[in-house]
Amino acid sequence: MPPRILFVTSTRIGDAVLSSGILAHLVETQPDARFTIACGPAAASLFAGVPRLDRVIVMSKGPYAAHWRRLWAACVGTRWDAVLDLRRSALAWTLCARRRYRLSGPSGLAHRVVENAGVLGLDPPPAPHLWTLPRHEAAAERLIPAGGPVLAVGPTANWRGKTWRMENFIDLVARLTAPAAPFAGARVAVFAAPGEDAAPLLDALPPDRRLPVTGVADLLTVFAALKRCAFYVGNDSGLMHLAATAGAPTLGLFGPSREAHYAPWGPRCAVARTALAYDQLVGGPGYDHRATGTLMDSLSVEAAEAAALALISAVGGNR
Repeated sequence: MPPRILFVTSTRIGDAVLSSGILAHLVETQPDARFTIACGPAAASLFAGVPRLDRVIVMSKGPYAAHWRRLWAACVGTRWDAVLDLRRSALAWTLCARRRYRLSGPSGLAHRVVENAGVLGLDPPPAPHLWTLPRHEAAAERLIPAGGPVLAVGPTANWRGKTWRMENFIDLVARLTAPAAPFAGARVAVFAAPGEDAAPLLDALPPDRRLPVTGVADLLTVFAALKRCAFYVGNDSGLMHLAATAGAPTLGLFGPSREAHYAPWGPRCAVARTALAYDQLVGGPGYDHRATGTLMDSLSVEAAEAAALALISAVGGNR
């Protein structure tokens, strides 16, 4: 019987993407192993292309830790070669496993890619990696047809505090696609998850240059579409991490989140952050993350444009 590995990763899309490097390491170094992935519903479609995949177990949160009990019930009958748990739970010690690895303690100052790699003692840390299937590539080709460089934009996020104002994105895109700009006259792909509103940016684009990649639930289709783009700029989000993993030069916009932990990973990535530091934006008197509006207003369009131009110059222009 082939070795079986249980990989328990995040509910959040971005964290799940950032964990994929150590999964790729296991896939490469354990060529006979079969894999079971456990993750939250939002991230589940990320793992459909994992080589030698047995199944993806979706952990839908339940009261009184019911999701953990359901996961245990789904896994207890298997003799695991290894259980790797990035959720800091006690699951690994309740299953029959030859090897157990667990992310322990609260998050420190390291980037999440580095922190995850430490579970297996990997240095340098492996970069995030995702696998697509032919259906994802075919769907992406329909969304982003061939025809010259495409500027990708992610103007939404799962929390209003991290969302740069839409009018700023409209201004930035106009600057980057203006005559003599790096993406002069380029098509613009606007990405947004189901339920997120990117209509103001789409409406501001000429119809013949607008590519809406909105409302697409399959994350690997989104990932494959991002592989077809020449440059990405967007808020700190799971989409940003997908873009970086896809190999697109990626500029992440940061304010009320820590780029030391969550900057897009890789040599073709950069960050533009607000003039106000994280500690000035989060946790002050009267702060309520549930009710706040955008906390990104001290990032100017001029600063974001300068960061984009510097990254484009560093990676050798568009593609």
